[in-house]
Amino acid sequence: MILRHTFTPPNNTRMGHLCGPLDVHIRSVEAALNVSIAHRFEQFKIDGPKAKAEQALEVLQALYEMASRPIPEEQVQLMLAGDTALTRAPDGAAVLATRRADLRARTHNQGQYLENIATHDITFGIGPAGTGKTYLAVACAVDALERSAVQRIVLTRPAVEAGERLGFLPGDLIQKVDPYLRPLYDALYELMGFERVQKAFERQQIEIAPLAFMRGRTLNHAFIILDEAQNTTPEQMKMFLTRIGFGSKAVVTGDVSQVDLPRTQLSGLIDAERVLKRVKGIAITRLTSADVVRHPLVARIVDAYDQPRSPNIARAADIDVLDSTAPATRKPRRKS
Repeated sequence: MILRHTFTPPNNTRMGHLCGPLDVHIRSVEAALNVSIAHRFEQFKIDGPKAKAEQALEVLQALYEMASRPIPEEQVQLMLAGDTALTRAPDGAAVLATRRADLRARTHNQGQYLENIATHDITFGIGPAGTGKTYLAVACAVDALERSAVQRIVLTRPAVEAGERLGFLPGDLIQKVDPYLRPLYDALYELMGFERVQKAFERQQIEIAPLAFMRGRTLNHAFIILDEAQNTTPEQMKMFLTRIGFGSKAVVTGDVSQVDLPRTQLSGLIDAERVLKRVKGIAITRLTSADVVRHPLVARIVDAYDQPRSPNIARAADIDVLDSTAPATRKPRRKS
């Protein structure tokens, strides 16, 4: 496949920085992606397999954006290392570089989820509890960090309690958000080991970033995971998605059947699925009860709650709740 692209407006300084001395950056892209690139001033022609040619064009466009100053060779190499094509086992299953040698997709949808994470910069994993959407996202993040495809892992989650009000939590910022991020910690400890996770925190290779404090940041060369995204507002979701920088990947996970926001508040995850379903570069993976990998009862519980309920039963339940919360009234005394 041949792709043609013209960078506008013409700028000789930018083109010089984009190509590098003696076109060294162009040669690096060609070698890494196995494509052929020819250019005459700002007009480029890329020849190669469709997927690789499109990827090469994306890399060149990203380089052009940062070409207001000279681009170091290691910056180009780091961008090319961001290609997270999955390693394959002899049976064709995806293999991730983690401490668990047996880690792989167990269902078709999980396999598609891993493929989407590998081939898209932003991936949504939407499904019920127990489908592995968070665990597999953390595994992909660890794999990318182990292969130096990214420089750090950023974990974030909205601080919304599941129907309870815990009040003000003691401690510093990390200690306050620690309870909300416990599922992500558990996955990291299992996939990397406790000591390696602690060292990664010390080296700032793993970062805890409360969602409320993400505004204004640009996250380059990072693997970012937003967990429990059903509890974000549309404004928070837009703010998070626009933090993505060069060489970064983002995975958004959530269960739209377990929204803990007030009933009048639209979930940012539900809104994003509707708004972004046709946006190129974003993948949305839907997981179901058939993908549950916990206790077999979990799948049956999910199916039971997904069954449509009779309006009469729902109304009776609401009445019972109201009766149980209403204050007792005194009966008036009879006059003798």
